[in-house]
Amino acid sequence: MKNTNCLITKWAGCFVVMLAVSLAAGCHRADEQDSADTNSTADATPATPAAAPVPAPPAPPAAVTPPVRIKAGVTESMKDSAGNIWLPDEGFADGQTYAVTNAAVTNTLNQALYRTERYSMTAYHFLVPNGKYIVKLHFAEVYSGITDAGQRVFSFNVQGHEFKDFDIWVKAGGFSKAYVESVNVEVTDGKLNITFTPNVENPKICGIEILPRS
Repeated sequence: MKNTNCLITKWAGCFVVMLAVSLAAGCHRADEQDSADTNSTADATPATPAAAPVPAPPAPPAAVTPPVRIKAGVTESMKDSAGNIWLPDEGFADGQTYAVTNAAVTNTLNQALYRTERYSMTAYHFLVPNGKYIVKLHFAEVYSGITDAGQRVFSFNVQGHEFKDFDIWVKAGGFSKAYVESVNVEVTDGKLNITFTPNVENPKICGIEILPRS
């Protein structure tokens, strides 16, 4: 009987020890799972997005008093055949300048006006008194890389008046020929805006006139 009681006591003791070990092991597995879940959540947290680049501020508009004439692509004024003064290039946004010294430009009495240009610009902005104006845009294709119609095509907008798929070659009738586009506009907020959009090659312009109209 003593032997039986001893065996029962030993068996019970072993069972208690095994149960304790099993419970302890279960607790560690639970802790590991919690740790894994925590790490998984941390890895899934999205990174802070990079700040968007700040666009460059637009060029300030030029304050002018019409009648005013702007010769594109130059830093000095010019007097035309009628005695009018053309101011140096101003009011533009972006672009570069180009000049030819001896191009024989037809359809004009002022060849020098069309021998310089600003190209690849995005806009011209002018501060003017409110009122009604005639805006004259002067063009001529004098770049030797353009040899036919369709090789320079762009669109422009003059104070809300849209000109799409504008081709200097087609409008002027060929190479090194002057062409003037006249637009009647009205300014009500003190700003006159001319914007350009490229299609084929770069937009370009030789001169701008802003003339009061009744």
